[in-house]
Amino acid sequence: MATTPIDPPLSSEPAVYVYEVPVRIWHWINALAVTVLFITGYLIGSPPFTLMGEPSNHYFFGWIRFLHFSAGQIMAVGFVLRFYWSFVGNHHAREIFRPPLAHKGFWKGVVHEIRWYAMIEHAPRKYVGHNPLAMVSMHFLFVWVGLFMIVTGLALYGEGEGPGWIHTVFTGPVLWLFGGNSQTVHTWHHLVMWAMVSFVIVHIYAAVREDIMSRQSIISSMISGWRNFRDAKPIDHDT
Repeated sequence: MATTPIDPPLSSEPAVYVYEVPVRIWHWINALAVTVLFITGYLIGSPPFTLMGEPSNHYFFGWIRFLHFSAGQIMAVGFVLRFYWSFVGNHHAREIFRPPLAHKGFWKGVVHEIRWYAMIEHAPRKYVGHNPLAMVSMHFLFVWVGLFMIVTGLALYGEGEGPGWIHTVFTGPVLWLFGGNSQTVHTWHHLVMWAMVSFVIVHIYAAVREDIMSRQSIISSMISGWRNFRDAKPIDHDT
């Protein structure tokens, strides 16, 4: 009895269009926003030394907070729009938001990719979109971790802003979940930031490694939208 394939039937073409324009625009804007959030978030958690001179002449930390809040709101809006596109976009648009976790063959693919990255397997599997391990990693370490950062970030922002819809929707419920302790929310928000930093480092490493080792375009495909297979056509793993 046939199982549902991880990828749709593939053509024999050496290049396949994978990432639509909205997905690519979101990816790079989100990458920039996350970078700004990392830098400013670190500085908020570990403030720089006091500047010399009259305080009224400086707005350094104010700019740090402004950039952090702005980048956070861009990330939040982008997250909502990207989630929407996972329903209206092509097959690959839903991969990281709604991976086929109930598919037995999917988890076999995850195991194979773990063995491939551990250099136990020597034959890479070529997927048109994200490979199963990438889907799982991005689903849990970016989508869910990113959602946690957005919700706790809005809660902390609403706490400083005061009464309003953000305070009502996010600050009250989040503080209640964390026992009413604002510092606990700050601590977890900062700690989980390092989980995202670690994910981004591994994500960049994996993309560069796959581009070289599996002989297929990974980085350039998020620019052009096309996945190129340099020495073998992609195969559909219907396991």
